[in-house]
Amino acid sequence: MDSKDPVASTQPPSTPAWAVSTQFALPQGDAAAGAGQAVKAPAAPSPFDVCHVGVVLRVVLGVQAVVGLGVGFAAAGPVDALDRWAQSAMVSLPASLLWLVVACSARKVLGRAPEWGQWLGAGSLGALVGGLAHWQARWLEQWVTGLPMGLDWSFVPPLLTGAALAGATLAWLKQRAHSQLPAHAAARLAELQARIRPHFLFNTLNTAIALVQIDPQRAESVLEDLAELFRQALSSPSLRSTLADEVELARRYLSIEQLRFGERITVRWELDDTVSGAEVPALVLQPLVENAVRHGIEANPLGGWIVVRTRAQAGQAVLTVSNSVPTQGPTAATAGHGIALRNVRQRLKLMHDVEADFEAGLQKGEGAQPPIYVVRLAVPLPASSRGVPAA
Repeated sequence: MDSKDPVASTQPPSTPAWAVSTQFALPQGDAAAGAGQAVKAPAAPSPFDVCHVGVVLRVVLGVQAVVGLGVGFAAAGPVDALDRWAQSAMVSLPASLLWLVVACSARKVLGRAPEWGQWLGAGSLGALVGGLAHWQARWLEQWVTGLPMGLDWSFVPPLLTGAALAGATLAWLKQRAHSQLPAHAAARLAELQARIRPHFLFNTLNTAIALVQIDPQRAESVLEDLAELFRQALSSPSLRSTLADEVELARRYLSIEQLRFGERITVRWELDDTVSGAEVPALVLQPLVENAVRHGIEANPLGGWIVVRTRAQAGQAVLTVSNSVPTQGPTAATAGHGIALRNVRQRLKLMHDVEADFEAGLQKGEGAQPPIYVVRLAVPLPASSRGVPAA
């Protein structure tokens, strides 16, 4: 990435006269007006959303670990334990994979089922795949040895074991799904507080009032952007969003800040439409651009720049937010990034597991150029963008 200021203005930065023509703005340190307001908790995500590499690996390894412990207690020695585990893996491994495939395919139906229906469905499916995998192993044994397979009570343990392991897997998946809620609720509360902080709200209204006489259409646009920010913050919460929706929300936020800071802030968008459908946690981009404004623009009397980029790379949708930092003290400019960045990192991991990447930090400038702050996140591309037919 080029560390030079890609959008530097040749004119001395200044604040427009109309932006300071009235005196409604409150001090920066005012407490959030909405801090005491209740934020509606989002509904729990479906525990059957198992269509991720990380989830598949954890379930398969967890089942094999349980099977290994079980055969280890019954084995006469290490060699016998290894032999028993290999035989058991012929049943447990295909059963685990088949359970995950069916759960992934039926995740919407199972996710809408009542609590008892989810447990019944998961247990029944576990018993079914356990029985099928056992039958497949017996069939292979009969094919190799030539002995008749027959029917006996040997089918009962795989059925019961399959149901029990499916129940344990569902319990872990439910815990994992519910663990997403605190991070999401915290993000919504942080965004609600940020958007209705007195200084931001009154500065925005102050700008709109000043524009009414000068440029009524622009004043109307400011109020529409502010209304949309409030609507998103107070609307029925959704755990998932798309890059396109997040970019649109960030545009509205930055358009308001551009009116407030005038020539002190310059924003550039470099967007790749092929990644617009990529799924990300809701309210994930706006905190990043707000941090860029607060620590890269607001903290610098000379102003600065922000660049937002999206692109497709190696099967991933990559979003990058970079901003200039004050040359007088770059460490001070980045001191407030931590909470928002930790929250974004946690929510990306909960949604996409090992398929998501997140990096943030200062990057050195070239030669005498000052450092810049860069936040980069990557999520899986939608199947349609990779040329794969959607399931």
